[in-house]
Amino acid sequence: MTETSKPAAGKGAVARFLESDIYASFRSSPLAMAAAVIVLAMFVGAVLATLIAPYDPFDPAKVFLSDASLPPRWQDGGDPRFFLGTDDQGRDMFSAILYGLQVSLMVGGLGVALAALIGITLGLVAGYVGGRTDALIMRVADVQLTFPAILIALLIDGVVHSVFKGISRETSAIPVLVVSIGLSFWVQYARTVRSSTFVEKGKDYVSAARLVGLPAPVIMWRHVLPNVLGPVLIILTINLGLAVITEATLSFLGVGLPPTEPSLGTLIAIGNQYLFSGEWWIVAFPGATLAILVLSVNLLGDWLRDALNPKLR
Repeated sequence: MTETSKPAAGKGAVARFLESDIYASFRSSPLAMAAAVIVLAMFVGAVLATLIAPYDPFDPAKVFLSDASLPPRWQDGGDPRFFLGTDDQGRDMFSAILYGLQVSLMVGGLGVALAALIGITLGLVAGYVGGRTDALIMRVADVQLTFPAILIALLIDGVVHSVFKGISRETSAIPVLVVSIGLSFWVQYARTVRSSTFVEKGKDYVSAARLVGLPAPVIMWRHVLPNVLGPVLIILTINLGLAVITEATLSFLGVGLPPTEPSLGTLIAIGNQYLFSGEWWIVAFPGATLAILVLSVNLLGDWLRDALNPKLR
């Protein structure tokens, strides 16, 4: 009976999801479905970049200056080998964009994950403990809001290279970006989780857990956290697009990844130097990829916000 009931239970879970309001809302939203397809395609392209890309644009042995600044294939002077053309160093633009997506999504994802970890932890503590602890955490959050990501990146970069004098910028670029994004975005998670925790800690299941003698960390993480994750998922979705933009902005300004590292920001920074010389494709295609990715992620975030809002059901 147990073996036969497990598949049925799994099938029932899938069936319940297919009959849920969230899935129905997703199917009824053409924008959400199109955005999901685009985001999924970009994630797959980033993960499988080494397999999909026709060339390794960052291998000096496979890049030739004789192929530099070739226009897209459909323009006069285009080379059939390079569908989107090449940059000033002869690197295939399509391959460079795939590799750049890989790094940008990795940095953005790790940065958002760090921000969520910090914000959720501090929000749970502030909302559950309250009092002076809550006041201290919220004052720190208020102070942090006065510092934009670029200043935090400059501060962390300076501290890292002053403490670890032997470390190179190429080695520290990704950790500095991840920490900068994490320290820039955690306040939204902390404030959201704190407000929800204030509501949840007065409910009966929390009182029952206290009577049983469960310690506060167990109550916060095992019982309160699952009930406050709805708004957090929305912030996660929207912040992923913001994190990718932050990485691209910092790399474009020279604070993030160096020009030798593949990312959408570094590709846009390189292409910007040749925009007015007529080589528009070097900056246009990475810029369009970044814009489409961020727009699709934001559309998914807007849909998820409406789908999880009980007032709109």
